[in-house]
Amino acid sequence: MHNWLSLSEEVRDTLAAGGPVVALESTIISHGMPYPRNVETALRVEATVREQGAVPATIAILDGKLRAGLSVEEIETLGQL
Repeated sequence: MHNWLSLSEEVRDTLAAGGPVVALESTIISHGMPYPRNVETALRVEATVREQGAVPATIAILDGKLRAGLSVEEIETLGQL
């Protein structure tokens, strides 16, 4: 894996197994809505993806790395910036 790219373990394992992964952009978290509604909405969208049988991979640049598959804590941090 490239040192500028970080996949969550869940996303990496699902891709390796050929399972479905849905990429979700993070603009809604960082620019689209005020906190805490932005975080609540992002987590709701991730839950909807899971309900449909796929793994959500919210994408953002954090700590200089492109990340796919943010943790709840990372979404919360991004939402408060």
